[in-house]
Amino acid sequence: MTTTQQPENKNQPNRTVPELVEYIQALTTEIQELYCLDEIPWVVGYSGGKDSTATLQLIWNAIAELPPEKKTKPIHVITTDTLVENPVVSVWVRHSLERMRVAAEEQGMPIQAHLLYPAIKDTFWVNLIGKGYPAPRNRMRWCTDRLKIKPTDSFIREVIQTNGEVILVLGTRKSESIKRSITMAKHREWRIRDHMNLNPNRPNSMIYLPIEDWITDEVWIYLNQLENPWGYSNKDLFTMYRGATADNECPLVVDTSTPSCGDSRFGCWVCTIVSKDKSMEAMIQNDEEKEWMQPLLDIRNELDIKDDRSKRDFRRIWGEVQLFERNVNGETSVEPIHGPYTKYWREHWLRRVLTAQTQVRQTAPKNMGDITLITLEELSAIRRIWLEDKHEFDDSLPQIYEEVTGEVFKDTRPGADQSILGSDEWGVLEEICEGDGMHLELMARLLDTERQFKKKTRRVGIYESLEKCFDTSSRSPEQAIANAHLKRDLRQAALEGDVATIREKFKQLSLGDTAEKQESKPQTWANFKYAQKNPDDNPDQ
Repeated sequence: MTTTQQPENKNQPNRTVPELVEYIQALTTEIQELYCLDEIPWVVGYSGGKDSTATLQLIWNAIAELPPEKKTKPIHVITTDTLVENPVVSVWVRHSLERMRVAAEEQGMPIQAHLLYPAIKDTFWVNLIGKGYPAPRNRMRWCTDRLKIKPTDSFIREVIQTNGEVILVLGTRKSESIKRSITMAKHREWRIRDHMNLNPNRPNSMIYLPIEDWITDEVWIYLNQLENPWGYSNKDLFTMYRGATADNECPLVVDTSTPSCGDSRFGCWVCTIVSKDKSMEAMIQNDEEKEWMQPLLDIRNELDIKDDRSKRDFRRIWGEVQLFERNVNGETSVEPIHGPYTKYWREHWLRRVLTAQTQVRQTAPKNMGDITLITLEELSAIRRIWLEDKHEFDDSLPQIYEEVTGEVFKDTRPGADQSILGSDEWGVLEEICEGDGMHLELMARLLDTERQFKKKTRRVGIYESLEKCFDTSSRSPEQAIANAHLKRDLRQAALEGDVATIREKFKQLSLGDTAEKQESKPQTWANFKYAQKNPDDNPDQ
């Protein structure tokens, strides 16, 4: 695709309504020319919000004016359902896509609507409840890539593989936020024509930003003055935004000095990146018919606590104790980095979500349908992680599911209900370990590791797996943390060339590792199992 560099409009003043109308007409011509320029397919990002709705409406109206013989290039409209979207917005978007498909066929538009989902292994609850990932924070924002970026990126890659190139049409605006404006300014170095950049993150793709210079008031003026071309109600969209504003008021926009209601933002109802879910709070506050969402808000607020270390393992998810320095009252404190939620809290979150799902299904309006907060596929994946990865063979998920919902959990995985070890064996281990959590964990991991290898035709790697059980679970939390401090001090002394400290710390480390051993040589599971017995030992003594 051959293009020329176009001059940029800097410091563009706010437009009057007649100027906005004239600008939209020019933008319509630009869209039509760009569409007819080549055979590169378009992918329009649609979230159901005001900006993406205005962008799609611009595209739809512009292409609708073209003669039928020119409306041949496909325009894909994609929406990603993270499975934890605000339920009101989720239903709104699904209905909008359904109307879109019908209208596109009736009007002969080359528009195809797609609803994308994250892979089951990437969903929010599989990672938080299954693996134990802590609630997302700015420093550990594990959710965005899995829930939003991956599904979209996968679709775009497929389009590129089929057609060679793609043009992404986004409703991004510079006036959304200072951060967004800075990001968009950086990307202007990739500009190839008005409103279009090369995509630095994806080869063979370009990004078209038709409303990048619009302010929020202009978006609402456009949506409220022009009818939605696929038959959805922009007035209802405006009402939804107004309901998500704290004061339940969207003033009539008469000039650029009038405040707008467009600052309401919708997203995942579990989001803990923001300090508060203001939109859901406002919906519940402003509309009695939306009070049924209160259990969701309660879960979100319970997840969003400043210090959740008491709910998390003292080790990282792979079982290692890692230390970091933090400032406590002006002094440096070296502490362990806490890892995933413990078994107790993972089961707690499962109960909370299933309880909330049961409640909202009873109290939500009929037009909301059968609301699902956590799918059966996610529950099956969580169960597999608990059983296979975390060796928790008490298999508590079906029991929790039945306790909360009153229904028997039906796992679709073949052989999911067939296991040598179960809750009875787990109960026996709990009695033997007498409340020692680490002892229980070690015994469970050893037994279940043996069970997993018993099903294999070749048992290659079993000793390494059993060794790993001892490495991660054979010490008490206090001993494991102390051992990590010793290793840290030893590494620091080695970097500084402090031989005396190295000898002292190495002696402490060695004594700690051999406190319960007579021999000085390194021990492994293999030589422990097959160790030669001392002929002087009397087994009867």
